[in-house]
Amino acid sequence: MSSDSVVVSATPPSAREGRQSESWLAKERIVACPGFNRWLVPPAALAIHLCIGMAYGFSVFWLPLSQAVGIGAPIECPASMGFFARMVATGCDWKVSALTWMYTLFFVLLGCSAAIWGGWLERAGPRKAGVVSALCWCGGLVISAVGVKTHQIWMLWLGSGVIGGIGLGLGYISPVSTLIKWFPDRRGMATGMAIMGFGGGAMIGSPLADLLMKHYATATSVGVFETFLTMAAIYFVFMMAGAFGYRIPPSGWTPAGWTPPQASANTMITQQHVHVSKVWGIPQFWLLWGVLCLNVSAGIGVIGMASPMLQEVFGGKLIGVDGGIKSLDEAQLGLIAAIAAGFTGLLSLFNIGGRFFWASTSDYIGRKMTYVVFFVLGIALYASAPWAGSGAGSIAAFVAIFCVILSMYGGGFATIPAYLADMFGTQMVGAIHGRLLTAWATAGILGPVVVTYMRDYQLGLGRPPSQVYNTTMYILAGMLVLGLLCNLMVRPIAQKHFMTAEELAREKRLAHEKTGHNGAPPASVGAEQMALIGHGGHPALVLAAWAAVGLPLAWGMWVTLQKAFVLFH
Repeated sequence: MSSDSVVVSATPPSAREGRQSESWLAKERIVACPGFNRWLVPPAALAIHLCIGMAYGFSVFWLPLSQAVGIGAPIECPASMGFFARMVATGCDWKVSALTWMYTLFFVLLGCSAAIWGGWLERAGPRKAGVVSALCWCGGLVISAVGVKTHQIWMLWLGSGVIGGIGLGLGYISPVSTLIKWFPDRRGMATGMAIMGFGGGAMIGSPLADLLMKHYATATSVGVFETFLTMAAIYFVFMMAGAFGYRIPPSGWTPAGWTPPQASANTMITQQHVHVSKVWGIPQFWLLWGVLCLNVSAGIGVIGMASPMLQEVFGGKLIGVDGGIKSLDEAQLGLIAAIAAGFTGLLSLFNIGGRFFWASTSDYIGRKMTYVVFFVLGIALYASAPWAGSGAGSIAAFVAIFCVILSMYGGGFATIPAYLADMFGTQMVGAIHGRLLTAWATAGILGPVVVTYMRDYQLGLGRPPSQVYNTTMYILAGMLVLGLLCNLMVRPIAQKHFMTAEELAREKRLAHEKTGHNGAPPASVGAEQMALIGHGGHPALVLAAWAAVGLPLAWGMWVTLQKAFVLFH
C-alpha cells in the first residue's frame, strides 16, 4: 500500500465529507461547461429573490402576533412594566410598534451585510453565498417561530431581524455580478429580472402566509408559529434550488456574436475594473450613492403611507359620499380601507413591473439618461400630486401619478447594478453594489421620517386631512431635484482608480478564476468551447426552471389584481 493511500484511509470520514461538501459549494465547481444555457441563471436568481422578498410582506403578521396571547383580542401589558421586562413577558401581548422593529432591522442589516460581505461573495461565488443566505433567512424564521411559541420578542428581533437581515443582504446581491457577466449585452434586463423578484416576494408570501395562518389557527393559537415553520421549509427548498442552479461563465466569456462597445463609443461604459477597496474615495461612487438614496427615499416614504394617504386625501369621495374621513361611520371606513388596500396592491404591481421595464429600457437609452427620466418625471409628478388630490379631486389622476412614481422607485433599484457595472467594471460589481446599498438603509429611515413627521406636523397646525400631504409632496420633489443634480454630475472615472493588469490578474486568482497572463482568458479554453457556452441545452429544462418561479409569481399577481380591482369597481 502506498503512503498516499495510507493517508487517505487514515483521514476521518467527517473530514472527507466536509471537504466534499466544501467542493460542492466552491466557485471552481460552478464554472459553466459547453451546452449550459445562460437563461437558466435568471430563474435561479428569482428563486432566491422571491423568497427573501417576503421581507416586504411581513406586515401581514403584525396583527396576529399582537394577539398571540389574547387570541381574540390583545392583552395589554401593565403600564409600569419596563422595556426589558416586556421583552421576556409571557402573560401579555406585544405592541405592533415593537414588532415593526423587525422591519427596520431587515433593511438596516440588508445594507450592512451586503457592504461588509460583498467582497467575500465575489471570491466565494454566488452558490456559497446563496446557501448561506438560505440558512440565515430560513434559520431566522425558525428562531422566530420558537420566539412566537415561547413568547419572547427578542428572539423575533434576533431571528428574522438580525440573522434574517444578513440573509437578505447576501441573497439580494448574490446574483448581481453573475447576471451582469452572463448578460453583458443586456445588463439592465438581466438585473431587472432578478430584482423584480425581490419586489414580487411579498405578492406571493403575504397571501400564502394569510392562507397558512387561517389553516393553522385554533382556539389557542393564531397560527403564526406553524406558518413560520412551514414557510421556512418551503423557502429553504426554493433557495437551495436557486443556489445550486447558479453557474458562472469562464473568465473572458462573451455571448456568441456580441462585441463589447469601444471605450470611445460611450465613455460611460468602461472595459476596465475598479477594486472595491477604492470606491469609498471615488467621487462617482458617492454621487451614485446620492442618486439611489434620494430616489429611494421619495418612493419608500410613499409606500409606507400609501393606504392612509389615499383615505385621508379623498375620504368619502372614494365611495361616492361627500365629506372627509372624519365624517364617515365605521362601515364606510371599512369600505374605503378595502379600496386603499387595492391601491396598495396596484402600487406593488407597478413597483415590480417598473423594475423590469425601466432596467430593460436603460439598455437602450443608457443608465444616466434613465435616471434623468426618473428625476425629471418624478419632480413633475410629485409637484402635481397636490393638484390631483386636494385641488382637482381626481382619484384617477392621483392613482396614476403614484403608479408611475412607484414604477420608477422599483426601476431605480433594478437599474443601479448595471449603472455600477458600466462605471466600475464587472470584476467586483457585486461587492461595490453591496456597499452602495447602505444608501437604501439610509433611505429606509429618511423617507418614512419625512412623510410621517410632516403629516403629524401639518395635522398639529390644524390642516384638514385632505391637505396634510401637500407640503410633503413638494419636499419629496425637492429631494428629487438634488438627486437629478447628483446624476448630472456623474462623469467617467479617472484612469488612476482602475486596477492595473497585474492587479486584475491577482484579483482573478483570489476569486478562483482560471486565467492566463495578466488576467486574460486561459489558453486552455479554446474559442470553439467558449462559443458553445451560454446557449443550447434541453429546452424543457429552461422551460421547467422558468415555470418553477413564474407560476408562483403569476399566482401572486392574480391575487393582487383581484384586490386592486376594487379601485375600478
